[in-house]
Amino acid sequence: MRYAIDLAPLGPLADPHVLVRLAIAAERAGWDALSTWDVLGTAMAAPAADPWVALTAIASRTERIALMASVIVLPRRRPQLVAQAAATLDRWSGGRLILGVGAGGDPSDFTAFGELFDRQERISRLDRDAEAIDVWLRGEGDIAVGPRSVQQPRPPILVGGMRPGALRRAARWDGWIGVATSEDGSSMVLAPDDFERMVRDVRAERVALGRADEPLEIGVFGTSAPGDRQVSDDFRAAGATWWLESLSPLRGSADELLERIKVGPPVA
Repeated sequence: MRYAIDLAPLGPLADPHVLVRLAIAAERAGWDALSTWDVLGTAMAAPAADPWVALTAIASRTERIALMASVIVLPRRRPQLVAQAAATLDRWSGGRLILGVGAGGDPSDFTAFGELFDRQERISRLDRDAEAIDVWLRGEGDIAVGPRSVQQPRPPILVGGMRPGALRRAARWDGWIGVATSEDGSSMVLAPDDFERMVRDVRAERVALGRADEPLEIGVFGTSAPGDRQVSDDFRAAGATWWLESLSPLRGSADELLERIKVGPPVA
C-alpha cells in the first residue's frame, strides 16, 4: 500500500502557501503522494483553492511525491481544458500526476452558478468527457491538446464515486477511489468489510471486461490517529492499494495538520 495526504483546500487551506508548506513536510516525512479536491466550497460556505494551480505550486516545491487530483469534477469543466491542464502538469512535475475524475457530489457547486445538478446529465458528461480526455492525453486525436505527458501512454485515470455505476465505470479505467470518511472527511463511516465488497464488485467487472491481469489501483479516503496503523491495515487487507489520509480544517488548524503529517504515514 502507498500513502497520501489528502488536503481539503477549504478555508485556511485555500491558501496555496499553506498547501505548499504541508506538501513539503509530507515529502520529508515519507508520504507517497499529496491529494487535493476539485471543489468550489459553496456547501461549506468557505473559499476553496483551484486544484490545478495548487498542484502546480506543489510540484514546483517538491521532487518525489505523486500529485493526485481527487477528483476533477468533469461536468463542471471543459474536457479539452482538463486534458491540457493534466498534460501540462504531468510534464512540469516530471510525470507525477494521478488524474482522478468524477461526476461531482456538491449540488450547490452547480446551482449557485445557475447550472443544473442533474444526475443523468452529469454521468453522461463524465463518460463522454473521460473518453475524450483519454484520447487527447494519448496524443491520438485529430487535434493536439497540450504538451505530451511524461507518463506514457498517459497519466493514470482513476474514477471516484460510491454508487454501483461508479464502480463499473472505474473498472474501465486505471482504478477506483472510494470514500470511507464522513462527508466532511473528519471521521470514519465505512467499515473495511463493506469496502471489501465494493472492491470485489470492481474486480468482478474487471474480469468481465477481460482485464483481470492488468494493474488496478484502489484508493480510499480515511482517517487514522498518529502512529496507529490498524485502520489502514484493515483497508489494505480489504483490497486498497492507496490510503488517502483525509486532512480538513475540521481536523485542526494548519499547524495541527502539519504535526499529523510530520508523524508520517501509518506504514504497515
